[in-house]
Amino acid sequence: MALIPMIQPPFMRLLTTKKERAIKMEALRPVSKLELVAFPILVTLIVGLILPDALPLIGFLMAGNLLTVSGVTDRLSKTAQNELMNIVTIFLGISVGATANAMNFLSWNTIKIILLGLAAFCVSTIGGLLGGKLMCWLTKGKINPLIGSAGVSAVPMAARVSQKVGREENPDNYLLMHAMGPNVAGVIGSAVAAGVFLALFKL
Repeated sequence: MALIPMIQPPFMRLLTTKKERAIKMEALRPVSKLELVAFPILVTLIVGLILPDALPLIGFLMAGNLLTVSGVTDRLSKTAQNELMNIVTIFLGISVGATANAMNFLSWNTIKIILLGLAAFCVSTIGGLLGGKLMCWLTKGKINPLIGSAGVSAVPMAARVSQKVGREENPDNYLLMHAMGPNVAGVIGSAVAAGVFLALFKL
């Protein structure tokens, strides 16, 4: 994920024209409080009914979202974003670091996983850009195809890359919030895909 700012821009410039990258999108419509609260609940219910194996991943993601948008759990939301996040990150880093010795990390299997990850990001970036170009054509130039590249699950890195490349062509362009839509969709899609693999390979 840290390589996203290096992986994506060459594909973005290769697959889109200067005119497409300069497209300035309209301001987003106001979202009601009901929609904000209903979204995480509905996503959890739908995914839980269709793919129960993905429920733990989606459930935790949507629970954090619900804490933020509900408006009545401000203290819990701030704790989850700061103290709890830092504690979990420290324990995760220590746990991974304790097992990441040279024998494990510098093995051919690890290198293959890294290469597969890079290939996956390249393919998903290309697919997202082509989807963005299709949406641009269908809407007669109202959608900047750069936001399609944000459909990978690197939040918010991929959305920031879309914003950066868009501003290089048009300094008045502000694509960050538009790109966050496909970016979050990529996270949800990744969690659902993980649930599918869990269901397929469950012992």
